[in-house]
Amino acid sequence: MLNVNEYDDEGLVFGRPDQVELDVIIKNGLLIICELKSSIDKASMYSFERKARFYEKRHGRTASRLIVISPMIDARAKKVAEKLGIETFGDSLDVETL
Repeated sequence: MLNVNEYDDEGLVFGRPDQVELDVIIKNGLLIICELKSSIDKASMYSFERKARFYEKRHGRTASRLIVISPMIDARAKKVAEKLGIETFGDSLDVETL
């Protein structure tokens, strides 16, 4: 897993220029973007999706999977994740295959 920390000078993620931090896994040519959090709400789920799209645009690659791992995922965040195609897991041990 690589921790990527890049500067979003266009303000695509947060609405103004700022640092964007992501965890990225590249395995067998697949790009997987992860978010590991102690808890995640609806706004944070949307933020993760914007971070992922920022990374894809900057690097010219589409992620094979978007994954959020958190023991506390708000019910509204779960609905957003389903709508956006983000996989959610309560524990990293629940992610069986990458």
